[in-house]
Amino acid sequence: MCNFNKQYEETKALIHLLMENCAQTIGGTNFLLGLVEALREQKPHPLITNKCEIKSQNVVIKWNKVVFKDKLMVLEEILLQRKSSQGSEFNILADLSDKKRKKVINMVRTLAPIEFLVTPIDKENGGGFDFKVFEKIEDDYIKINPLFTALFFCSTDFTKRALKYEMV
Repeated sequence: MCNFNKQYEETKALIHLLMENCAQTIGGTNFLLGLVEALREQKPHPLITNKCEIKSQNVVIKWNKVVFKDKLMVLEEILLQRKSSQGSEFNILADLSDKKRKKVINMVRTLAPIEFLVTPIDKENGGGFDFKVFEKIEDDYIKINPLFTALFFCSTDFTKRALKYEMV
């Protein structure tokens, strides 16, 4: 999931276009990379900060609800189990026991209403963008937003590779 080189070509293209579009709405590639680096520097994990806001030199990301450590741990466990996942269709409910499934569904209910707003500090650089934790929530199918994963869980190198990717 966070290894760009192991992704399928269509997944690489999708991630590239998503990242490129987001970067253009906040002032460019360097602004997006600066935000990712600011998120990586945040200790403990940026999602559990009480301010619900992280600032880089040029960009601010805000969200509307505090994430508690227990929900973050469930999310990190899911991502760790699926770290070698290659496709864009990534169902977090696949292959779970009933006990784990219940934990995951509770985590999804808690995190689903959270909305992230990314805006440049200087409004002349663009209007920014917003996104949610989950891209799709259906009965037996829940897909994590790849942008959320890239910003909060993947390395800066992942973002760089995604932005530099040249579609064939």
